[in-house]
Amino acid sequence: MLDELRAALQGGDPLVDGPLDGWEKRAVLGVPTSGSTGEPKTVLLDADALTTSAQATHERLGGPGTWLLALPTGHIAGAQVLVRSIVAGTTPGVLDMSKGFRAMGFAHAARPVLDEPGRHYTALVPTQLSRLVVGEGPGLEALRQFDGVLIGGAATPPKLLEQARALGVQVVTTYGMSETAGGCVYDGEPLRGVSLRTDDVIEISGPVLALGYRGSAEPFGEWFRTGDLGRLREGRLEVLGRADDVIVTGGEKVPPVLVERALATVEGVLEACVVGIPDDEWGQVVAAVVVARGEEPSVDELKAAVTRDVGRAAAPKLVRFVSELPLRGPGKVDRTAVADAFR
Repeated sequence: MLDELRAALQGGDPLVDGPLDGWEKRAVLGVPTSGSTGEPKTVLLDADALTTSAQATHERLGGPGTWLLALPTGHIAGAQVLVRSIVAGTTPGVLDMSKGFRAMGFAHAARPVLDEPGRHYTALVPTQLSRLVVGEGPGLEALRQFDGVLIGGAATPPKLLEQARALGVQVVTTYGMSETAGGCVYDGEPLRGVSLRTDDVIEISGPVLALGYRGSAEPFGEWFRTGDLGRLREGRLEVLGRADDVIVTGGEKVPPVLVERALATVEGVLEACVVGIPDDEWGQVVAAVVVARGEEPSVDELKAAVTRDVGRAAAPKLVRFVSELPLRGPGKVDRTAVADAFR
């Protein structure tokens, strides 16, 4: 895909499946949304949004470099690794994912990238980071040699971030989406040219915005309303999850991400996903699926942590332990599948 994308950025045929519905003169790339709300859509991006995002990323990370592609190019995170490589004038390494993600495979793919002169980068989802950090083998040793490791696609458990950074991994958390040409907020701070505002729901403005959706003649305009909850504190963005994921239990509004963060503070919790389950008495009850590392913590411990950090109404009434969270797309937890486990 690298050569085709390079040609598209230089004015060649766009990489979009199907009709362009009036965007023919500007669209370069079409990428699907995750479909987290409603039906997935195809986002149309022009060359300016893609290259501006890549240039701002290199500026934030300390300069252009050689990238290792470890994500599918059908999603914006993987496609942007290729765009950044084109902008940097470097050839990316490619991790073979045909048999899934393996720490040894990552170490092998990283070797030729790290042998190149200059700076070295990669982009991962939290699940991949967790497998490399927990393994503490050649994969982690390779990861520690990268000058920047972008983590996005889903919220990263604070405990995992702390552990990775303590082990010397140069982790940079990212927030963004297909509609913003990928990550546009790094470690809570927007990239150059990107502006943020929130009335509980996050809105984004700047040169990284996409043209619009295929099938719609309406461009996004100056501000894109994300559907994600967030708050700004001294210019830094804290993302609180999807607005339509908020659980209303007994009249109280509970953002699942705050409950998940509280659960992650409990010894033995590796990951957690929190959803609302319909209930005749409460409207919804808070339900948690937990991935434990080693011995499972008690349900009482989990409830106490949430009560302490978020409030009594947020304490999960239903808890299940699983070996891993169901995923859809690159690293996103499938909340529908999690909810189905309680029905």
